[in-house]
Amino acid sequence: MSPSNNLDRQDVPTVLLIRKFRIAAHLARGLLTCLLLFPRLSEAQKQARIQAWSRRLLALCGMRLAVEAAAPLATQTHRTGVMLLCNHVSWIDIFAINAWHPVRFVAKSEIRGWPLVGWLAAQTGTIFLQRERRADAKRIMHYLAECLQGGEIITVFPEGTTTDGRSLLPFHANLLQAPLVTGTPVQPLCLFYTDEASGAQTMAPAYIGETSLVESIDMILRAPPMVVRLAVGPALMPEADQHRREFAYAAQTAVGAALQGFLPEAMLPEMSGNGATGTRLAAASEVPDADDAEAVRI
Repeated sequence: MSPSNNLDRQDVPTVLLIRKFRIAAHLARGLLTCLLLFPRLSEAQKQARIQAWSRRLLALCGMRLAVEAAAPLATQTHRTGVMLLCNHVSWIDIFAINAWHPVRFVAKSEIRGWPLVGWLAAQTGTIFLQRERRADAKRIMHYLAECLQGGEIITVFPEGTTTDGRSLLPFHANLLQAPLVTGTPVQPLCLFYTDEASGAQTMAPAYIGETSLVESIDMILRAPPMVVRLAVGPALMPEADQHRREFAYAAQTAVGAALQGFLPEAMLPEMSGNGATGTRLAAASEVPDADDAEAVRI
């Protein structure tokens, strides 16, 4: 081994530590922004800050965002709120979406208690759900309906868990009751992570199995530069007397088509079945009179 190669190997932990420090400093700046500036900013100014902060976080993680097949947001074309439904690969999905357009997410109530991160999530409009309480699902459903009627953009990950990005799980339909009762659209999104140099899919961001958040961050920071590819599909309007499962399947089909556009061999679910739910980052329970499945994790 040459001296220069040996030096490179010794420098890897140091470089990784420096990159982690930069991310921690960026998180601290976000907290200070929410604490000191957000109370004085308009909603548009807050969104601009969230978008810029998210883009910077992607850059610190060695990623850049590429928006493809970008249909206009339903808030622009339908003059109404919209629920975005996206496949789920990693914790960084949230920041990739916010780097494109700041939105509100639905998360499990446990996240609210996480040091720093929980407080930051609350300040950026996260909607927290106590998934173990079935009555809370009904409360959230009413609140989501009000948000959609008020023109807001709500994002959920209806697979109920993360995947490695090479497949799509069945969509849970619980939260789609809100757009159905309000007559507001849903809009499919699809995220796909690639190696910047080769264009091939990268597994570095995949937050699956028993991987811890610290381990996931390490994998991302050790990986070569990446591109987060985001496809934004046309909005889907609910039909009269449509069941939320049918509505969910229509969105699932659209996201699946976008995923196969990125990766033709991607595995898609059958029409029937309610895939297993996840519990890592967030979830929402089915409304009391329907499925017992826990659904949305972010």
